[in-house]
Amino acid sequence: MKALVWQGANELAVTRVPDPHLRNEQDAIVQVRKTATCGSDLHLLGGYDPYVRRGDVLGHEFLGEVVDVGPQVRKHRVGDRVVVCSSVSCGRCWYCQQQEFSLCDNGNTNPALTEAARGIASGGCYGYGYAFGGFAGSHAEYIRVPYADQGAFAVPEGLSDERALFASDAAPTGWMGAHLGGVKPGDVVAVWG
Repeated sequence: MKALVWQGANELAVTRVPDPHLRNEQDAIVQVRKTATCGSDLHLLGGYDPYVRRGDVLGHEFLGEVVDVGPQVRKHRVGDRVVVCSSVSCGRCWYCQQQEFSLCDNGNTNPALTEAARGIASGGCYGYGYAFGGFAGSHAEYIRVPYADQGAFAVPEGLSDERALFASDAAPTGWMGAHLGGVKPGDVVAVWG
């Protein structure tokens, strides 16, 4: 399949990479229909994250169509249109039960790297280097979605791909910013960036 890969600081290339496959019973494979570039991707592009390697597929904001599911996936079927959360989380660990999905104990295969680099072990994230689990990103034709029942959400009929795409990362980031800032209905705010 074709994918957008990091080749070094400020160098990207569209190249062929292996198709993803189911690795665990809770995985789904999604054919990417829409993907977006996040401001955080620019940190990777510039080479500011030492845990990105040449050939890594970038991207973590996406939606698409389910084309394969593992035997433990219960919420999704082949043909379903889904938007996928940017973080990889299991839904069962203590952090997930506290709705702190970005700190999931099981979503990152390399938590010691993020703890060493950032002072806290975090969960996984698509297309964000080996410190965040080394998951291939969404700037590709297909992507493996671990814990699909936890991180993939059905897109309602009548909602366009363009509108639903923002539910993956952009809208939750704005919501979290408003929540942390104590913004209430009727408040006047300024947004930079």
